[in-house]
Amino acid sequence: MRTGVGIDTGGTYTDAVIYDFDAKTILASAKALTTKDDLAVGISNALDELPQDALQAVELVSLSTTLATNACVEGKGGRGKLIFIGADKDVVVRTGQNYGLPPAEQIFFLDGEVNLMGQIVKEPDWQAFVQDCQDWIKDADAVAVVQQLGIRNNETERKVKQVIAEQFGLNVICGYELFSDLNYIKRGASTLLNARLIPVIADFLQAIKKSLQQRKITAPVVIVRSDGSLMSEKFTTVRPVETLLCGPAASVMGGIELTGEQDCLIVDIGGTTTDMALVKGGVPVKAKDGVNVGKWQTFVKAVYVDTFGLGGDSAVRVDRHGSLSLGPARVVPFAIAAEQWPSILEKLKGLVKSGVRLVNPAYEFIFLMKDITGNDSFNQDEHALCAALKDGPLMLHEAMKAIGKRAFTPYTERLEREGVIMRCGLTPTDFMHIRGDFNRFNAEAAYLAAEYLANTIDTTVEKLTERVFDRVEGTLYFNIVRMLLEDRYPYYKKHGLDEELEKVIWDSWRQAGSGSQEEFLQLNFKTPATLVGVGAPTHIFLPNVAKALGTKYIVPDNAGVANALGAIVGNISVTKEVEIRSQFAVGGGSGYVVFGASGNRLAPTMTEAIKIASEEARLAAVAEAKRRGAAGDITVTVDTNGTEETPGIMLSATITATAVGRVLL
Repeated sequence: MRTGVGIDTGGTYTDAVIYDFDAKTILASAKALTTKDDLAVGISNALDELPQDALQAVELVSLSTTLATNACVEGKGGRGKLIFIGADKDVVVRTGQNYGLPPAEQIFFLDGEVNLMGQIVKEPDWQAFVQDCQDWIKDADAVAVVQQLGIRNNETERKVKQVIAEQFGLNVICGYELFSDLNYIKRGASTLLNARLIPVIADFLQAIKKSLQQRKITAPVVIVRSDGSLMSEKFTTVRPVETLLCGPAASVMGGIELTGEQDCLIVDIGGTTTDMALVKGGVPVKAKDGVNVGKWQTFVKAVYVDTFGLGGDSAVRVDRHGSLSLGPARVVPFAIAAEQWPSILEKLKGLVKSGVRLVNPAYEFIFLMKDITGNDSFNQDEHALCAALKDGPLMLHEAMKAIGKRAFTPYTERLEREGVIMRCGLTPTDFMHIRGDFNRFNAEAAYLAAEYLANTIDTTVEKLTERVFDRVEGTLYFNIVRMLLEDRYPYYKKHGLDEELEKVIWDSWRQAGSGSQEEFLQLNFKTPATLVGVGAPTHIFLPNVAKALGTKYIVPDNAGVANALGAIVGNISVTKEVEIRSQFAVGGGSGYVVFGASGNRLAPTMTEAIKIASEEARLAAVAEAKRRGAAGDITVTVDTNGTEETPGIMLSATITATAVGRVLL
């Protein structure tokens, strides 16, 4: 029996499964809370919940990690620096920040030029380069190198990499190694982000290896890529940017594996957000232009995942008029918080008994996440507030009283934004505990908080619970319809839905919920795509949504750990493109240039160019698959995109090769 362990670190939980590759079954699964300050701790806790004898027998460990995504969102990373070759500095100044680039003063601009045909027009002055960059490079952890037309000729990028490695001994990654897209500003941002992530992912993998060694697990480690395929630990230390949004990708792969559905919509409700992905013909729809995370626009090719702010930890609040809101703010559920701090339960009991109606959400609690003692960037009131929280969570009005203030927003906003403090409040997770759908944590605390909120708007806990569930289901329905409209009509994906169309979607949900046929105009959005629920709470909310959409839903066994399953069932898949261009833009031309990874080659005819390009693409795909960790048989398919049919009149063409293999167990 060949087994592996798949691990996924989500926003709230870290999931793990032991998987039998031969029987294609999950042998064991586990969940642990994600430890955001050190992901390795949560992973270790999940591993400890698995059968230890079975764990030590695994032959592969596969990780899906939020680390790169979190680092982008939070602006964290090592000291990565960017060298632009042949770039127009004025263009970089005007547009660079749109892609996430730092100010131009922090970028090294090297003079050197490659033309559209891949010919080196100007060679850099290498001696001057070494001398000029010494002060600039001395505090770098890693360096990104990108030439304006480096995808047409990567010789200069490779030379810069060699010089830096020899002279300064630094990690260097070149744009041509990662991406084949023309926009060099975006390619520069993507490659710089990769350089910034190198030390971050290296530290994480080192911690994981230590954790595995402590448990006597000697299996090789692989990581899920953004497109759902795998890459080796060694490869990941060089290409960490390719792990962006790999968690949602793993969920999609897990959903397909569990159900076998060919045409479906994967819905993964997590703690903070809901992720959705379309699957057509058994293949996830990919993001065409690369993924955007935080301030960074990248060329990272990934499963197209639509993410919106709805999760088990979304804040449930009611305004003074009784209108209910759901998220996007994230809070720790009362049910979870009361497990850690029993004082919360006692204070909620006292609050309900007192009959006091605090201004919503003043009954929410805040607690300390980081110690800012000695940090001069925070003011006196902020330090006083944090000092008051050192003994445990306080309700907002208690915290303000402790520092002699009345209003709370000015004193908590920055601390919350920067992760120094966090709130606990009512969430869908609490209402799931109230209904008995979920009983992992403290249901009494959830009920007390809901009772207090219900009393403030003169309703019952039961009616408030119904309203919250309807809002969760309606939000799911709305976003599914929105995503399907954007897939059908690209205009909406680019420009968004207008207010009137949004109103139509919400009206259709209300009609579906009421079941009334009396409306003069019946609004119906339907889809044949099966709704596949993964993630813990989807089985609770999907039935009514599927009914409204006129389709079926599947929440498979082990749906709660589909993301961890997706981490271990993937394979290594590589796609490489080789471009062919006529030497002249018009006329008969004198031949064709094949822009291969190993160098550019001339061919007298398009037929010969296609032959050369096909072999170049095949070899490049196989070589990349092996670098990512593929061993044994590697299957390669080459797509000439119909160029063989009319080779005499083609001015340009792109040949694509895809290599697929597995990690050797």
